[in-house]
Amino acid sequence: MSAYIQVSHLQKRFKQLIAVNDISFDVPQGICFGLLGPNGAGKTTTIEMMEGIVTPDGGQILYAGEVLQRGMNQRIGIQFQHTALQDYLTGRECLRMFGSFYPNALGEEELIALCHLQDFADQDHRKLSGGQKQRLLLALALVNDPHILFLDEPTTGLDPHARRNFWDLINRIKALGKTIVLTTHYMDEAETLCDDIAIMDKGKIIARGAPRELLAEHFSGVLIRLRNQTLSAQIMQQCQPQLEHNHWHIHTDAVEQTLRLLVEDGADLEGLHVKTANLDDLFLKLTGHGLQESGAKQEVSHA
Repeated sequence: MSAYIQVSHLQKRFKQLIAVNDISFDVPQGICFGLLGPNGAGKTTTIEMMEGIVTPDGGQILYAGEVLQRGMNQRIGIQFQHTALQDYLTGRECLRMFGSFYPNALGEEELIALCHLQDFADQDHRKLSGGQKQRLLLALALVNDPHILFLDEPTTGLDPHARRNFWDLINRIKALGKTIVLTTHYMDEAETLCDDIAIMDKGKIIARGAPRELLAEHFSGVLIRLRNQTLSAQIMQQCQPQLEHNHWHIHTDAVEQTLRLLVEDGADLEGLHVKTANLDDLFLKLTGHGLQESGAKQEVSHA
C-alpha cells in the first residue's frame, strides 16, 4: 500500500527536553497505525505535530504528498485525551453544535447510530459515564467525515468492558476505509486494533512493523514468569532473567529444559506462569522497562 501520511525526520524540543528526536515513518491509507510507548515517550507531541497543533522544530509531514495546510484540517478528525464541552448540552446538541462548524458534516442520527449513542444521546453530557463520554467524543471527532482519525489514548481510565466496546467501534470505523492513528500505552489495545505500530521511547522510534511480525522477529519460544527470589549464578548466566514488577521473566526456546533447570536448582515455582510474548515483553526487552512502568495510575470509569 502507498503511504498516505509521510513523517520525515520530525523533531521537537521543549527547552532542554528533546521530546521527539528525528523520527520518520509512513502510514498507508485505510489502516490503524499505532504509536506505542509509556507516558513521556513523545507519542502525544508527535500526534499534535501531525494534527497541526504543535509546530515542529525540524522535519516534514505530508498528507497524500502535500504539506498540511489550513484547508486540509477538514480531512482530519481528532479525539483528544481531554475535551471540554459546553455545559448543559445533551449529546445530540453537542453533535449539532460541532456539525455547524463544517460545511459537509455528517448527520447527527448517522453519528448516533455509528457510535451507539442511542441510549443516552438526549442526556446531559456531564452525566455520562466514562465509556459513554468517550463514545460521544469519538462521534464528535467523526462529525466532519474525516479521512484521517487521530485517537490520543482514548481508553485511558476505562474499565475492561468499556474498553472492548470502544475497540469494537474503532474496528467498525476502520472498516469504512478511514485511516486511524492511535496512541496508547496499552499493549493489548495495540495488538487488537493496529495493523502497524511504531514503538517510541525517550523521543525515538525503537521498533516498527506489524505487531505479530515484531514479536516473531524478537521472540521465538515462550516467556516464563516466576516471583522475585534469589536465583543461582548458573540460572542467571544460562537463562538471563530480567526483573520487572517484582517478578523474574525468562525468555526461552527450550521450555522443558529451562523448567528442569529451575527445578534442579531448587527455585520456588509457586505462581509460575508460562505464556507467549506480547508487546509489553518486547518493550521490556528493548528498553529494560515495561510499557506502563512510568505511567501514572488512572481512575477507572465504566461504560
